[in-house]
Amino acid sequence: MSEVKSDGFVGRSIPRKEDQRLLTGKGQFVADLKLPGMLHAAFVRSQVAHARIKSIDLSRALKAPGVVYAIAGPELAQMLPPVPDTQLSLPRKWTTRVQHKFQNPQQPLLSYDKVRHVGEAVAVILAETRYQAEDAAELVEVDLEPLPAVVDPIAGLTPESAVLHEQYGTNLIGDFVVEKGDVQKALAAAPRRIKRRFHHHRYAGIPMECRGVVGSHDPRTDTMTIWSACQVVHWLKREASTVLNMPEARIRCIALDVGGGFGTKGHVYPEDLVIPFLARAVGRPVKWIEDRFEHFVSACHSRDQIHDVEAGFDDDGRLLAFSDNFYVDCGAWNPIGSGIAYNTAVHLPGPYKFDHFFVRSRIVSTNKVANAPYRGAGRPEATFAMERIMDMIAAELGLDPAEVRLRNMIPASEMPYHLGIPYRDGEMIVYDSGDYPESLRLALEAIGGLEAFRAKQRVAREKGRYLGLGLGCYTEGTGVGPFESATVRIDPTGKIYVAGGSCPQGQGMETIFSQIVADVWKVEPKDVVMSLADTSGVAMGFGTIASRSTVTLSGAIHQASEPLRQKVFSIAANMLECAAGDLELRNGAVGVVGVPGNEVTLSAIAKAARPGWDSARPQGMAAGLEETAYYEPPTVTWAYAAHAALVEVDPDLGRVSIDKYVIVHDCGTVINPMLVDGQIHGGAVQGLGGALLEEMSYDADGQILVGSFMDYLVPGASDMPHLDLVHMHHPSPLNPFGVKGVGEGSAIAPPVAIANAVCDALSHLKLEFNETPIKPEKVVRAIWNARR
Repeated sequence: MSEVKSDGFVGRSIPRKEDQRLLTGKGQFVADLKLPGMLHAAFVRSQVAHARIKSIDLSRALKAPGVVYAIAGPELAQMLPPVPDTQLSLPRKWTTRVQHKFQNPQQPLLSYDKVRHVGEAVAVILAETRYQAEDAAELVEVDLEPLPAVVDPIAGLTPESAVLHEQYGTNLIGDFVVEKGDVQKALAAAPRRIKRRFHHHRYAGIPMECRGVVGSHDPRTDTMTIWSACQVVHWLKREASTVLNMPEARIRCIALDVGGGFGTKGHVYPEDLVIPFLARAVGRPVKWIEDRFEHFVSACHSRDQIHDVEAGFDDDGRLLAFSDNFYVDCGAWNPIGSGIAYNTAVHLPGPYKFDHFFVRSRIVSTNKVANAPYRGAGRPEATFAMERIMDMIAAELGLDPAEVRLRNMIPASEMPYHLGIPYRDGEMIVYDSGDYPESLRLALEAIGGLEAFRAKQRVAREKGRYLGLGLGCYTEGTGVGPFESATVRIDPTGKIYVAGGSCPQGQGMETIFSQIVADVWKVEPKDVVMSLADTSGVAMGFGTIASRSTVTLSGAIHQASEPLRQKVFSIAANMLECAAGDLELRNGAVGVVGVPGNEVTLSAIAKAARPGWDSARPQGMAAGLEETAYYEPPTVTWAYAAHAALVEVDPDLGRVSIDKYVIVHDCGTVINPMLVDGQIHGGAVQGLGGALLEEMSYDADGQILVGSFMDYLVPGASDMPHLDLVHMHHPSPLNPFGVKGVGEGSAIAPPVAIANAVCDALSHLKLEFNETPIKPEKVVRAIWNARR
């Protein structure tokens, strides 16, 4: 194989300098350091998808103006371990119930032996300004020996394919089966069968703010502070402790106002660990801000699954058996293990009742950016496969797709419904509450009625206009464990201080949890002080992923508040000389039930609870008013929704115009209607963008074909229809407030709702759109081929 020499590439960003005192450290330095301020990092990234690293020459970069320090992958690998294995531990119940095989390669902090995707970092430069760091990074010479690229996950499993991780001898790094009943026997006996392949393409979260990390080490106390635009500060603290060999108690991780995450920032990246290491090594604070180009080539992508589905059904359209063999293109690394794939597997049944189910998932390494959760995390792919099958059953039998769904949906009378397969927490899935048929009926009402639309559709088609109705129904496991933490403290001012392990990125968590705390303690929301996304607030936490924060943190707040309330009542009873059972919380105070004015404020109680005020505390009661709780949900709660899209297809231009989009959603108890609506709107826009516009494309050599928003089209306001929302309210019985998750749900159904709507509009041509995105050129080509 011929050799190639390549300069590293980096992006551009505006530098900022902050004065800090000069610290001392070890490493390779440029002489005569004079400035004590913050240093800026620029990473050298591969321009080749798959190659062996022969050498990395930093000599020219070290001579560049402003450069202070530089290190390459081979040297760093001798100093630090790789990113710790972030695959969430699988519960013993799960491992005994699911046939599985996993092998998870650990990503080095900087590549040292091979590069495995375009954009993988091989070296890092520190300089006084970001401009100087980037200019120096372009002087780094990386000598590479190219290897064949793997870009197709199915082809990647063939014997002749190149292998990314040679230690395994295969690109198959995950393989598991979930089943119930006897699918093969049921398929053989089914009156009718359908087989199809579906492809849900690769796209990503694209948050407004890219990633960023600042590290600062204090040698006096040997403590590290890490500021990271992430969703999981406690997870970052744990991994930083492992990599830096520091006690967790000496590491503080903070996520300030993060400009969107959507799952893209929901795990720890190499940069999150390299930057604090560099800060300690050089004795100065270090800052790295990811620019948009770097984001496209190094922040995780998502989706990208191929499904081979076979379904058996009867002449009435009732589903009898469903079999799916699907492949997950996980890219070069697999930061979340089996999470996405298993989400897909267990969400395939959706809201439907059938007895025979089989799914096999294979997770395959390719020379692309790693695949990790993005809003929905495996559920859009599952919903696409099942909901396309529902429309195909209807087409074969000459039934309306809505009618086929209603015939197959689990009735409300059977709730809670035992699905018969385990969730990823190891518990057997039980749909806890809801009315799936009613959600679909409400969606049809919201579009003006099914019959009225069909009449309008027929008239329009006679005039050469093509209108279509697409449906997408799903269920969503939300509020997954293993735990979330909360500390609740009554301040001497009477304010309620709450620290939690969740990390907001614009959802309005401070508002939501202030409301919950205010309701629990009968105070005003302004009297609640929230501390989130800061590991100094609580020692252990999990973070914000998987539509879980409202469920899990509210549970922890409730769990901490209950014993604290008993303690408050005991002190108040001493102060008021009454029984604790005669007391109630009201207006920031504790008072005697039915006796207005006979009360003592929370502020007074907190002061009475201080050490030395034992005259107001019952004998033997410890001082202070603070409780910490770790809420461990028994299993997930199940949200669900029905989406209905009305579209018009222009047969000459292939343009898909969305005339109306309806969402009927059930997230249990709605704490803040405006914020819930905002979550649903935002998710739907991202789902519609994925259906019609967004795509992370690669060529046969593994070169990404996206470099900016000129190549990656995200939806704008003019692209989006008005969204009609209808809320259903079936509280979950599994947590104190009856809440279900809402963050991811509305991104799940739009891709298949649009695909079904386009197929419905062009049903006279018997066209099928079984892969996304549905772009104009695909529509025009399909129409042209059908008319030939």
